Amino acid sequence: MKKNLLLAALAFVGFGAVAQETAPEFTVVKENPITSIKNQNQAGTCWCYSSLAFIESELLRMGKGEYDFSEMYIVHNTYLDRADKAVRTHGDISFSQGGSFYDVIYGMETFGLVPEAEMRPGVMYGKELSNHNELSAVSDAVVAAIAKGKHRSLQVDPEGQPLWKKAIEAVHDIYLGERPEKFTYNGKEYTPKSFTESLPINMDDYIEFTSYTHYPFYTTFALEVPDNWMWHEMYNIPMEEMMQCVDAALAAGHPIAWGTDVSEKSFVGSKAIGVIPEAVEKNLVGSDAEKWGKLSDAEKQAKINSLDSPMKEKTITQEMRQQAYDNYENTDDHGMVIVGTAVDQQGNPFFKVQNSWGESGPYKGFYYFSLPFFEYKTMDIMVNKNVVPKEILKKIGLK
Repeated sequence: MKKNLLLAALAFVGFGAVAQETAPEFTVVKENPITSIKNQNQAGTCWCYSSLAFIESELLRMGKGEYDFSEMYIVHNTYLDRADKAVRTHGDISFSQGGSFYDVIYGMETFGLVPEAEMRPGVMYGKELSNHNELSAVSDAVVAAIAKGKHRSLQVDPEGQPLWKKAIEAVHDIYLGERPEKFTYNGKEYTPKSFTESLPINMDDYIEFTSYTHYPFYTTFALEVPDNWMWHEMYNIPMEEMMQCVDAALAAGHPIAWGTDVSEKSFVGSKAIGVIPEAVEKNLVGSDAEKWGKLSDAEKQAKINSLDSPMKEKTITQEMRQQAYDNYENTDDHGMVIVGTAVDQQGNPFFKVQNSWGESGPYKGFYYFSLPFFEYKTMDIMVNKNVVPKEILKKIGLK
């Protein structure tokens, strides 16, 4: 997952012709508590923002107070480990901005967490928000030079530590800041590990689901996307059962970490909405169809983007999901948090979603996605296993 605000801004510009139009109206049916809307800005760190927002919401749900964890601390640590994997595989594992939900769980268990105040984004270049364009250019070049270079051996320091590791760590220290070893929080001194251990949350309670047919259902497999660089495995269940997990979690007051693809043309950034409409041509007859045929591609897209009124959407099947994944139409593109449900003007159900693009758009940082969009574009979800329907837990071998 590596969608960033730069791409979101391009979406807003691309849809400029309709940006002034009225956004669809939604009535919220169910909304679970969240912490503040964050802004990843120009950094491919949605995976970290969404995962930590999910964990913060879980702590809030449990009545344990409001936390604000540092995304940059996790980003710094996991990027160094990803660089190591890329070098060890001579570049066969990619090194780039991006990551997965599991990266954050791994980061918490391996390195711990720190509060946002201890390691903020942008501070190393005098900003309040991240811009990782230059960091990515420098770090990608360093890792590629080592991983794909024709080196007979790699240089080490007197203690036997590879020099390139010192170089890539220094690059991240320069752009992200040095990682704190100790800090004081609410009057008590912690290390990142002891702070994490003090949190009243058990990360073993959280499991991930996906839904594809090239592996058997009710088994685990590593989703084949570049940002799953640790080849973390998740449970594979039918699309309908994945939806049941979401419904059960929301009903019980839990958030859902959601990995999806917002490159779909019917995700309209300016209106903060994602749908999967039937082909517009199918809804037109007579003179309307003739007019449609005369429109340019840009005009046709603008018509879809306008979403003047709720559109009839496609019925999504398991086969459609698989084909879209197999042909690269769907990819691991963006991470967000599903926090509730809503209905549009005609009563069509939508998920209310917390994004990490700041308090922008008509709903101040929230986005609305239809159920067909979820069914078609979902790559994976992370939920608390204690709210997964018992029948599904039994099928995957969990109690």
